[in-house]
Amino acid sequence: MDCTESRLEHTVADGVATVVISNSAKRNAMTTAMWSALPGLLERLAADAAVRVLVLTGAGDTFCAGADISSLRDPAVDPQALAVAAEEALAVFPRPTLAAIRGYCVGGGSQLAAACDLRFAEEGASFGVTPARLGIVYAASSTRRLVALTGPATAKHLLFSGELIDSARALRIGLVDEVLPTGELDKRVDAYARTLAARSQLTQAAAKEFATGREDRDAYWAEQARRSGDTAEGVAAFLERRAPRFTWTKGL
Repeated sequence: MDCTESRLEHTVADGVATVVISNSAKRNAMTTAMWSALPGLLERLAADAAVRVLVLTGAGDTFCAGADISSLRDPAVDPQALAVAAEEALAVFPRPTLAAIRGYCVGGGSQLAAACDLRFAEEGASFGVTPARLGIVYAASSTRRLVALTGPATAKHLLFSGELIDSARALRIGLVDEVLPTGELDKRVDAYARTLAARSQLTQAAAKEFATGREDRDAYWAEQARRSGDTAEGVAAFLERRAPRFTWTKGL
């Protein structure tokens, strides 16, 4: 890492992996070392069978204020390429991913949040997609992901202007999925993550793949469902009024 104060922290408990962006001196800005470390960390967590859900958040009172601008001066480093690689690694994480956002979610922070499946924000959070402030060309993949969330016109507004918007507007335009009162974010995200951890990974994995637009895997997922027994278990649990014990894991 660039220094001991800039790092990615993570924990795994009760099926939920929590990754924390920590760089208190710079509002949790992502250093080049942090961008570089994220794909490998996600790969390790994806390989951990105990992980059923991933939560991405920031240390303290902010999510992520973007990339560490000082890294843009290093000619030996392509920070945009590193950011896109980290974003894509998050987007293809095989289990549900949630962003828990408070404070600033700007620039590279907004890229990471958009790459998660769902976004929960605390009232008072600020959002901005800011490459126009720095003369940076926003990657095609990042632009398409933003358009998918907000629609073309709103994505253009955010990209053209680099203006910050508040949590209420972010909710209206689809940039976030829920806004929680101050002090309620962690409780809601924890409860929701635990709910997801108890659900069928088979259903979640298929839904995540289909939501990206893939249309050629219906037969594959039908076979996975048949072999796994998750459907039979889910029906039996419902009829017996008990919690289901789903067993499917990726790679069955």
